Amino acid sequence: MSSRVSRRKWLGLLASSTAMYTAGIAWAQQPRDQLKEPVFRVTKRIEPEQRQLSHPLDAAIQIAEKGLHHIRTDISDYSCTIVKQERIDGELSAPEHMRALIRNRKLGPGGTTQPLSVYLNFLKPDAVQGREVIFVEGANNGKMVAHEAKGLKAAFGWVWLNPDGILAMQGQRYPITEIGIENLVDKLIERATRDRKNDPEAQTTVVRYIEGAKINGRSCLVIEVTHTEPKPYYDYHIARVFIDDQMQVPVRYAAYTWPTSPGARPELDEAYTYLDMKLNVGLSEADFDYTKKGS
Repeated sequence: MSSRVSRRKWLGLLASSTAMYTAGIAWAQQPRDQLKEPVFRVTKRIEPEQRQLSHPLDAAIQIAEKGLHHIRTDISDYSCTIVKQERIDGELSAPEHMRALIRNRKLGPGGTTQPLSVYLNFLKPDAVQGREVIFVEGANNGKMVAHEAKGLKAAFGWVWLNPDGILAMQGQRYPITEIGIENLVDKLIERATRDRKNDPEAQTTVVRYIEGAKINGRSCLVIEVTHTEPKPYYDYHIARVFIDDQMQVPVRYAAYTWPTSPGARPELDEAYTYLDMKLNVGLSEADFDYTKKGS
């Protein structure tokens, strides 16, 4: 699916699903450090065509697979600001803001022609401001390279860490090797395929599509999946994926757990938002060379 995919093709996919909505989502006009949840305002329901795919997740999986092909075929690299919020040991962390440069992994007949490459510069909160992290697949003996800008740790300069090790994973749900929109879509396909298998009759799965959502002023399609009953094989109660209409890539993923008490609202479990994304900016090896960064 190229970046020139028309809205007609999108609607063709959506018409095959089990539910479809038109909606506007108001993104709170707050400073970046006060990023808030969007508020759904469903304005009109559009009934799907009689012809439907066999499972509510089928159309979502189809969209994700086309999106993954688009990312792997048409996108070499990108820059963005990532806003990350995760629940660790039952506690929801404060949002972390990171300026990111990412080169996607590219494969050729002889193997990897461009390794996954990541550079992160932490902007907020204040405790981690100035932290830099670099990971290049296959380089630095498989280690990520990082340094702190504040506190006693800053005196150590650049340090090499196992991406899956205790130090690197402190306060993190996932290692840096799983960052980025390609890994996100790949994981979403894996989860949706598993959930479809575990709920083949869609007894506890509801999917809806919402057009006209806004993330940072950009129009998006939202795919919302709700599991109506908690099951041991479900990772979430509600998950929402925001797909940028123009770039045709996900710019936000948010998952919510089941309410902890009767009448309570679902609780945010994890959220990743990609702001100010620019595709194919021409990143080079120098952008991921720690010797050319601050220390």
